[in-house]
Amino acid sequence: MTKTSNVAVLGAGTMGSGIATVAVRAGHRTILYDLTEDRVERGLTTTRDFLAKSVKLGRLTPEQGETANANLIGSTELTDLADCDVVIEAVFEDLEVKKDLFGRLDDIVAETTLFHTNTSTLSVTAIASGSRHPERVVGTHYCNPAPLMKLVEVALGRHTADWAHRVTSEFMASVGKTVVITKDMPGFIVNRFLIPWENDCIRALESGLGTKESIDAAVKGNLGHPMGPFRLLDIVGMDIHQQVALRLYEQLRDPRFAPPPMVERMVSAGDLGRKTGRGFYTYDDNRLFGS
Repeated sequence: MTKTSNVAVLGAGTMGSGIATVAVRAGHRTILYDLTEDRVERGLTTTRDFLAKSVKLGRLTPEQGETANANLIGSTELTDLADCDVVIEAVFEDLEVKKDLFGRLDDIVAETTLFHTNTSTLSVTAIASGSRHPERVVGTHYCNPAPLMKLVEVALGRHTADWAHRVTSEFMASVGKTVVITKDMPGFIVNRFLIPWENDCIRALESGLGTKESIDAAVKGNLGHPMGPFRLLDIVGMDIHQQVALRLYEQLRDPRFAPPPMVERMVSAGDLGRKTGRGFYTYDDNRLFGS
């Protein structure tokens, strides 16, 4: 892996724009891809807002911010990814969509291009089956929010090659991430613990055990978490939490993974979290990393 690589991120939503931020901040030339121009523009805006805030807070120099912005472009054409060294898939958790994307990219990129999937619920091996070169497919689950969390779970598919694992490790080091290796199983490590715990916190709120503020304060103050569960859920998005929880419940049949009724009510009401301006809390600034 060269110091500066050509990276593509498929999917310009919360996770995709966060991963794009990680890549450009580390100096990689990055294409943010999605199906429509408006989705791409929203993702680019999210990334640029984060970079601007990083400069304002002194975490990036103005020159680093300018370079990162110059390295970031958007596209709605898969053919623009032809020269990419790493393609990171961060689209909706639908197996057929992910397989189709990798299959189409087989005819566009070089055989040595790495395919990373940011799935957190689906089988890396199953996703890799969409490519004629499953040996290059690696699961790389970035913890949310990707620009702030250091951890990435790496899961190898049944046919992942040693070279793909090695180059993936080099890439993760280049973007400043800490890697943990996990088996290719539903939820990997983090979501096996996180989703049922978040559901338990929601059930505690539903039952009146505490308020959202008191539960968040207890988790931060006594468990040492950087933020409480409801602040975290507002960043992740209740729609995303619901999707991940349901997919894990379908596979594991453990009732703790089943989202509580409050989740469906909030999703139906459009109270998805920070991105809609209202979730468990309300926000004047609905940018993911606003103040």
